Amino acid sequence: MNSKNLLLIFTRNPELGKCKTRLAATIGDEAALDIYKFLLRHTASITHNLEIVKEVWYSETIWENDVWNNSNYEKKLQSGHDLGERMAQAFTEGFKNGFERIVIIGSDMYDLTQKDLKNAFNLLEKHEFVVGPAEDGGYYLLGMTSFEANLFKEKQWGTSSVLKNTLSDLEKTNYVLLQERNDIDLYEDIKDLAVFQPYLKNSRK
Repeated sequence: MNSKNLLLIFTRNPELGKCKTRLAATIGDEAALDIYKFLLRHTASITHNLEIVKEVWYSETIWENDVWNNSNYEKKLQSGHDLGERMAQAFTEGFKNGFERIVIIGSDMYDLTQKDLKNAFNLLEKHEFVVGPAEDGGYYLLGMTSFEANLFKEKQWGTSSVLKNTLSDLEKTNYVLLQERNDIDLYEDIKDLAVFQPYLKNSRK
């Protein structure tokens, strides 16, 4: 195991009415929850075999018996007023604990593979930062070799301006972009994907 590499996985507790709310507005809370649980299982499957340290950061409370195996993932609780503060806390703690390369992802990216994650860490061997741009104007992955506080300040989280403003902060650094991926937030993001059709059959849509 590479003990200098840390993967941060940010997750929401999968509870009815509390996750994928924009998707739920179209297909209903139950279908949205089922899809989110499916995405959690996918994220666990692509990270389980990575030979690095992995931390799952929960939004509300830490669950001991869930998709994240206690022997393979360290479990922590997010804190902060917005997503920026919560991510900054996780990165700060990681560097304080001696990690040299830290990557953060969400837990709801179907369009993400284990190969993508390995590639991100490999790129941090030669670059200070790595960013995975999402089609909606945000990012699905952020990696760094040293903490940069500005990346987590003055952002309108959840909007299409996040990626643009983040890259502006990185303008004078040695950063690299990954391939653009599809983030799943809206019905339009999944309506044409075969893997999600079973969840949509009994939905409100």
